[in-house]
Formats: sequence, C-alpha cells, structure tokens
Amino acid sequence: MNYRIALLLATLLTACGGLQAPRVESARLYVLDARPVISVAQPKNDQVLAISMPDAWPGFDTPQMAYMQHPLTLEYFATHRWADTPAHLLKPLLAQSLEPLFRAVITSPGLIPADLRLDTELIRLQQDFTTRPSRIQLGLRAQLIDVKNKRVIAVKLFDESENAASDDAYGGVIAANRALQRVLGQLAEFCLNESRNK
Repeated sequence: MNYRIALLLATLLTACGGLQAPRVESARLYVLDARPVISVAQPKNDQVLAISMPDAWPGFDTPQMAYMQHPLTLEYFATHRWADTPAHLLKPLLAQSLEPLFRAVITSPGLIPADLRLDTELIRLQQDFTTRPSRIQLGLRAQLIDVKNKRVIAVKLFDESENAASDDAYGGVIAANRALQRVLGQLAEFCLNESRNK
C-alpha cells in the first residue's frame, strides 16, 4: 500500500516538474515627448507665465492607456502604460513649448509673481478602434488667466486626431505624440496672441 502511494506521488511530481509557470508579459511604459510646430516666428512677450498642473477628466487621470472598441465604452491596455499620468507628462512639455515665447515661464505658481496663468484640462487621450486604421483622439481645454486683474482672458478647446501607423498600443503612442505636437503649437500661438490682446 505504502509502495503504491509513493509511486503515485513520484509520478505526480514528475508530471508537475514538466509544467512551466504561465508566462506573464511585463508592462511596457511609454512617454509623451512632442515638440510644438509653431507656424509663425513671433517676438517674445515680456510677461511672466505660470503653468498650473494640468487636470484630467475622469477615466484619463491614470497611467493606464485608454482605448475604445465600442462607443461610450472606455477600456485600458493590460500591459501597456504611460510612464505617469498623461497630465503629469504634459506639464513639462507645456513649459518647453511656451518658454521661447515669454520673458519667463514658471511651473510652480505662487512662488514667483506671474502676470498670466495657464490652466489646462486633458479631456481625452484615447485610441479609437471603432475605425480602421485606429485613431488617437486628443482633447485639451486651455484657459488663460490675467493674474493681476483676476479675470479669464480666453478659453479654447484643442481637439486633434491622428491615424495610428499600427493597430496596437505602440502605434497609438506614436500617433499621440504627433497629435500632441500640433496641439502644443496651436496652444503656444493661442497663449501668445491672447496675452497681447488682454
């Protein structure tokens, strides 16, 4: 009896030894790293611009990469993520885009007196698979504020789409950076023009 139990256990252990643990794909991290396209060379504005931390609408305030396969349904890639929330990735890019256009750009409002403040909201950043090829949809709302006079100078919604070169997360990342490049250029021109009209 003991011999049979020992033989059964040995057989089971040998069989289990041949099994491999399921392979888990490690997460891939992606960044936003776009440079703006500014169509017109503009003289520098002599004001100090403060950039506040961008906000994000619900569903987009996460490092998870959002996509849509059905209208009104937001899903996330399992193993592909942004290196941080898109709003956090966006802030240094806003500063880089606007620094050449203003006397100074500060990213910690309140520490240094500023003439203007830029508030932004990420409305959406998602890959839309309801079309072929898939498309990145990027929406950003900007509000330029006159700090000294405590009034809103201008508000604008920037909405861009870009076809993905491939219907996967990496294709979406490339398309997101292309769309963001255009948005940053439009936003820079918006800030410069509206700050002069205040």
